[in-house]
Amino acid sequence: MAMKRPPEAGDVLHGTLDMLILRTLVRGPAHGHTISHMIEQTSENALEVEQGSLYPALHRLEDRGWVSSEWGVSQNNRRAKFYRLTSTGRKELNAATGRWRRMTRAIGLILGESFE
Repeated sequence: MAMKRPPEAGDVLHGTLDMLILRTLVRGPAHGHTISHMIEQTSENALEVEQGSLYPALHRLEDRGWVSSEWGVSQNNRRAKFYRLTSTGRKELNAATGRWRRMTRAIGLILGESFE
C-alpha cells in the first residue's frame, strides 16, 4: 500500500490492507480495480493500493476463507474476478476493527489526546 500523503504515515498503516479490503467489500461484491478505487476515494485520495499489494492480499483473504470469488463481466464489458465478503470474513473484519480502534486509541493517549 502506498501513501500519497503524508509518506511518513506509511509505517503506521502497515498490515491494515486486509482490513481495508474487507471493509470495502461490506458494500457488496467488487473486482480488484473497484476495490482499489473505493479505498482511494474513501480515504480522500490519501491511500493508494498498488496492484502488487492488492492481488496477493485478495488471494490470501480467499485462502483464509474471508472472501470468495467468481468470474463475471465488469462495467466496461471485460472479464473480471469479483470478490465477496464471507460470513467468516465479516467476523474477522469486526475483530480487526476492534483491534485497530484499541491501537489507535492507545496511540492517541500517548500523544496526549483525550477521549471523553
